[in-house]
Amino acid sequence: MPIDKTPVWRHQLTLVDREELNVDGVISLGSYDEKEVVMETEQGMMLVRGDGLNIKQLNLDQGNIIIDGIIKAISYEEAGQSKKGLLNRLLK
Repeated sequence: MPIDKTPVWRHQLTLVDREELNVDGVISLGSYDEKEVVMETEQGMMLVRGDGLNIKQLNLDQGNIIIDGIIKAISYEEAGQSKKGLLNRLLK
């Protein structure tokens, strides 16, 4: 029986004064710019929207990202939507 070597982290968010977001349980980083950061987490695709967003720290070995800037919205893609739909939206 093969052993799954994919690490499993607890998905957790810490938002400080809407200016610094620490996310645990990050699997991969999709796209990012100063208005939006897209990442895959243990709980699905997560979108962070705001102004002046900057990735302050990224450690995929530990499944952690720290984003600073003005955080305006945090949302998840619904499980029923396909990744292809998200990819098409990102490539527009």
